[in-house]
Amino acid sequence: MTMRKIIIIGAGAAGMMASYAAAVNGADVTLLEQNEKTGKKIYITGKGRCNLTNACATEELFDHVVRNGKFLYSAFYTFSNEMVMQFFEEAGCPLKTERGERVFPVSDHASDVIRALEKRLRALSVSIRLHTSVRELILDHDREDVRVTGVILQTGERLQVDAVIIATGGLSYPTTGSTGDGYLFAKACGHTVTRLLPSLVPLITAGDTARRLQGLSLKNVRAKMFYAGKKKEVFDGFGEMLFTQNGISGPLVLSASSVFEPENNGCTFVIDLKPALTTEQLDKRLIRDFSENLNKQFKNALGGLLPAKMIPVMISESGIPEDKPVNEITKEERQRLGALIKGFRLTVTGAGEFREAVITRGGVSVKEIDPSTMQSKICEGLYFAGEVLDLDAVTGGFNLQIAWSTGYLAGASAATDNE
Repeated sequence: MTMRKIIIIGAGAAGMMASYAAAVNGADVTLLEQNEKTGKKIYITGKGRCNLTNACATEELFDHVVRNGKFLYSAFYTFSNEMVMQFFEEAGCPLKTERGERVFPVSDHASDVIRALEKRLRALSVSIRLHTSVRELILDHDREDVRVTGVILQTGERLQVDAVIIATGGLSYPTTGSTGDGYLFAKACGHTVTRLLPSLVPLITAGDTARRLQGLSLKNVRAKMFYAGKKKEVFDGFGEMLFTQNGISGPLVLSASSVFEPENNGCTFVIDLKPALTTEQLDKRLIRDFSENLNKQFKNALGGLLPAKMIPVMISESGIPEDKPVNEITKEERQRLGALIKGFRLTVTGAGEFREAVITRGGVSVKEIDPSTMQSKICEGLYFAGEVLDLDAVTGGFNLQIAWSTGYLAGASAATDNE
């Protein structure tokens, strides 16, 4: 049996893992990357630390996928998060698990993740060609089903192969080489590409509240997001967030951005600053705090309850005069303050751009991809993996898990199909 020749376009997380899986299954693999190095986007993930997966139970991975989670059933179980962790540990990259089950290299250096992948690829004699861009795919239309038979490089060089795996990423962080080429290749083969939006991005808010609170970080808060006229929230999460010059950011906000629809007017982001307390418990806490500060002005009685930077904003939002003696604050005013602490509201008017997006929302329609192999249903011999597909998840290592799982499945399938 002749060794199958496979080309993988894109040496990011999905492409490198696809290369490993194809090579370990006996294929002759060439990995093409237009950048000067592999894993360029991996270097900046997790603020340079690389949150490479999540250590939750494998079945819980699906709960964190925002779109098309069911499509990932075969991929997640073929190459699970436990297998990913084992892969990197055995490749010489020790791991640690932090809050939220987020998994990082012990070294806190994303470069160690890339080195582990490169080590595996070298051991399997994968040919890595850097500074190499693909101009177009070579398609054979002279048969009942269209088939990919190779690629043409920007230099004009033609490479004939048995299978091509597109792992070119999306449009997020274009400085890392995410130019959207994969979508063009997919469309040229007849694939549908769904609407593309930046995701896991900061949110822009109305008014000057964010600017007044700029730099303030909130931990252990709960946030919900609603659209005007709808009672059911579109997002409900717990974690950390921070205020920026023109809006909000942080892990909690980035996850909320994955369901933000820019064309919907009247989006409200509601923050519960004290989620551990019920409304009744918070009111008792306010009564206690106020009783200990009866002779102080209102503005001087909130230090034990709120961050200093937030106090002026909360005072103005509450409608209670800042110099009002605490012993004169009415029950109604106190309860209004409590409601504000349990539901601090911001109006979201927009989201960040692709240049600051962690991932791309949308991509090659998964309806046209075989979920058990990652092969195109339209073009034989063509496979897709990673962010180029219409798959995305919230923060916490889940998007890289999608890349590892789909990459591994695509590589293994491309190497073993038609045996």
